[in-house]
Order: sequence, then structure tokens, then C-alpha cells
Amino acid sequence: MPGGGVVITGTTDTSRIEAPVTVKAYFICAFAAFGGIFFGYDTGWMGGVLAMPYFIRQYTGKPYPAAGDTVAKAAFHLPASDQSLTTSILSCGTFFGALIAGDLADAIGRRTTIIAGCGIFTIGCILEIASTGLGLMVPGRLIAGVGVGFISAIVILYMSEIAPKKVRGAVVSGYQFCITIGILLANCVVYATQNRDDTGSYRIPIGIQFLWAVILAIGLFILPESPRYYVKKGKLEKAAKALASVRGQPIDSDYIQDELAEIIANHEYEMQVIPQTTWIGSWANCFRGSIFKGVSNSRRTTVGILMQMMQQLTGINFIFYFGTVFFTSLGTISNPFLITLITTLVNVCSTPISFWAVERFGRRTLLIVGASGMVIMQFIVGIIGVTAGKEQGTKTNHAAVSAMVAFICFNISFFAATWGPCAWVVIGEIFPIPIRSRGVGISTSSNWFWNCIIAVITPYLVGTSPGDANLGAKVFFLWGSLCCLSLAFAYFFVPETKGLSLEQVDKMMEESNARHSAKWVPHSTFAHEMGLTKKGVSISGTNADIKAAVIQHEAETKNETDL
Repeated sequence: MPGGGVVITGTTDTSRIEAPVTVKAYFICAFAAFGGIFFGYDTGWMGGVLAMPYFIRQYTGKPYPAAGDTVAKAAFHLPASDQSLTTSILSCGTFFGALIAGDLADAIGRRTTIIAGCGIFTIGCILEIASTGLGLMVPGRLIAGVGVGFISAIVILYMSEIAPKKVRGAVVSGYQFCITIGILLANCVVYATQNRDDTGSYRIPIGIQFLWAVILAIGLFILPESPRYYVKKGKLEKAAKALASVRGQPIDSDYIQDELAEIIANHEYEMQVIPQTTWIGSWANCFRGSIFKGVSNSRRTTVGILMQMMQQLTGINFIFYFGTVFFTSLGTISNPFLITLITTLVNVCSTPISFWAVERFGRRTLLIVGASGMVIMQFIVGIIGVTAGKEQGTKTNHAAVSAMVAFICFNISFFAATWGPCAWVVIGEIFPIPIRSRGVGISTSSNWFWNCIIAVITPYLVGTSPGDANLGAKVFFLWGSLCCLSLAFAYFFVPETKGLSLEQVDKMMEESNARHSAKWVPHSTFAHEMGLTKKGVSISGTNADIKAAVIQHEAETKNETDL
């Protein structure tokens, strides 16, 4: 049936605002989650490359130390300042990339923005491969970072907008799983090339990144655009076609009509609440209202910013960025590269637990449990590290060192099953359509900002050079203390969004608070409240037609009230 012949009418039944889950929906979301490999792979290869003998010689000019020269071995590493710069500059690029992507996603679409990110990332990779010193490596990582920022922000937005509500948490958790796969792949490649005595030792791990960019970009040319983007732009016919494609239903299906009517009605409602002003005003809308009111945009944006900040302050990327360097600095581990590979495997194997747990127990519960578990594990690691696990030459207690590594793995497992995926799930769900792309962009940029801060300060925290803090295992007391803050944040500020459509999440945040959100039950639809259940809107209509239908409904409601 031609699209123009279909009239969109909504439903009052809160259980019928979305079509049944199809295999196609799973496939689309799974492929979009592939973008997480960019994030993970880059996190993985940099930490290993920084400890490669050839890379250290290439970038510092120092000769390889003699076999028995312990002093030369101790000094054979990149300066903390160089480690900090090469690692953190990518996060600087991703910070700005995520912010820019928030604007672009509304202007040119979610899908096109991700493809653009792949192109920018490729340019950065070329510079990284060509580098033989910091002069080219640093700008290469900065440019690649902008591309990763595009991808990391908008993949979450895209997946959240097209995923069915019953499995949205699980499929968005697939993004975090792809991050862990990326880290694992990077560590495997680095482990294979670490002993090469040529530029292939670091150029091979960097060059493989091209493959991820090509696969994601080509795939997105095939996948449909987000229907919520088309609704925001007033292109209802394209929205209906995109939604029909995602849900695997004919365009005139009742399911498509009901869900599209709910999206349209919610957007129209939010447009009445959120003023449409200048470009600067549209960014200011993200911080509109009181931070103490759960429904306000400022509260949602603050939750998104703090959510991503707390995820980084768990200290997880300390392990994946500087794990090899850290394990080497302890002086108690004979093969730091192997231990890093083991911690990565733990990360990969633990993340799939979230696919089931996030829909069974909910986002909020997982965050609280995860933060509690990490606090315990990290304090245990710190205590062992400053007592039985201290480096004592031939008297070193290797059993204690093994126990310390084991509890680091338990800590990673808690993160991978909870804060790793749930932080991404929540920021994709809490924003209304008018500010969603910018809200997700701001939240993601917070992740990269704190990622950058950690990348800058960590080499100095665990470095062994003069002037460095040389905390060693004591750094886990810092991460454990910060996880206490994450626990308090999750309990007091994070709402439960399990099993709700994005439009129902909007309503829940109006009517409940974080601590009682799990008890909230949908009781009406936006389509009913905005009058789209009585007077339909043609699929070929415009925003003006929608406004006319809403105004007519309001007038009829007022007349009925007056009578």
C-alpha cells in the first residue's frame, strides 16, 4: 500500500505501543553494537604498545638494556609524560567528537554521523601508522579520537532508538560486549607482535583498526535510519518505513501505527514543554529546569554526565590502559603481557552475564550490586598489595601476588556485568527526543573527559621515576573509595527503566523518583493524551498537521470540560 494512504492512529493500550520482537531487530542492533570494537580495540592496543621494547627504543632512542643490567632495565621505559600524552590525547579528541556528533546526529541523521565517524577515524589511523615519533602519533590519535567520539556517542543513541523495549537493555549491553571483544583482539595482536624488532611490532596492531571502520561503514549503508530521527524532522512517511523495516511489519500494520503514533505524540508533548530557540538555546535546553526535579532536563543531563564519570572512576581503564605497565612496576609478576591478556579474557567472559541480568534484575539493581562488589574487591587488592604481596626480592610471597591478581579479575568481572553495560544503557534511555542526541553526546563526552583525566594522571600515580607517586597497589584504595561514590550515586539518582519504552521512561521520570521508579507502572499513552487515538494523522502529513490534530483535541477536551 502506498505510504500516503495510511492514517496514523494511536492506542490507549499501554501494552500495544510496540511490535513483537523479531530476529531482524536483534540483527540490526547487534551490527550497530559493532561500533564498540573501535572503543575497545584502541583501549587495548595502546597499553600493550607502550611496553613494547622496540616501541620504547624507537620513541626514546635508548638502546636495549644488557641482560644483567638491572639499572638500565629499570630505566628502559617511556617517560610518564609521553605515556600520558599518547594515551590521553585520544580521549581529548573523543570528548570533542562526542559533543559535535550530538549536533550532527540531529542535522544529518544517526546513521550518516556514524559513517562520517568511520571516515575521520581512518584518517587518524593513517597518521598513527606512519608515525615514528610523537610528532605524528599525537595528531593521529587526536583525529582518530574525534572519529571514535562520533561512533561511541551515536551508536548508543541509534541502538536505543531502534531496540525493542523488552530487550533494549540486553542489546545495548552488546555495545559493551563489543568493547571487551575489541580489547581482547587488541591484546591478542599485541601479544603476538610484542617481540618483533621492527616497526611491525606496533604498526600491525594499529593497522588492523582499518578493518573495523570498513565493516561498520559498509553495514550502515544498508541498515535503516532511526524512525525517531525522522519524526523529529517531521518526515512521517520515512519514519513509518524505517519503523516497519526495523520491526519486520508491513507499513499499515496496527503495531506500526500504534508505536509511531506514540513516538509522534511524545515528541509533540516534549516540543510544548521544551522551547525551540536558537542553536545556543537548543544546547541550553539540556540544562533547563531544577536539578532537584527528576523530570527536568538539567536533572537528566546531570545523571547522564555523572553516570559516565562514575563508570570511568571505577578505575577499570587504569587496568586496560596501563595494566601491562602497572604489573611490570610491581616487580612481582614475571609475564605482565600474559596477565593483561588474562584480565581481558575475564572482561569478555563476564560481560554476557549482563544480557540476561539487565532485563531480569534491572539497570538500577545491577549498578548498586556492581559498585558494592568493586568496593570490596579493590580494597582487598590494596590490602594484599601493601602487606603480603609486596615485592621482597627472593622472599616475595608469590601466593599473595596470585591472590591479588585473582581479586583484580573478580573486580573486572563485577564491572563487566554491571557498570560496563548499564552506564551505556541508562544514558540511551533517559533523554526526551528534542534533546536526546545532545544529551547522549554530552554524557558520552563526560566518559571521554574522565577517561582523559585518568590517562593523564595514572602514569604519575604508578610511575617509578623520580617525582612520580609510585603508589603501586595502593592505587586500588583510590579506586575503591571512588566506587563508594558510585554506589551512593546509583542508589539516590539512577531510575529503573527496565521494560519501558523510551516514551514510557519519559512519563515515569515525570511521575516518580529514582528510589521508587521500579514500582512505577504505565497507565496511559501519549497518543491518548495528545488526541491521536481519536483523530489520526496522515502518514504523508507534516509537523503542522500533527499540531493541528493536537490543538483540535485540546479544544474538544476543553469544550467537554466546560459542558
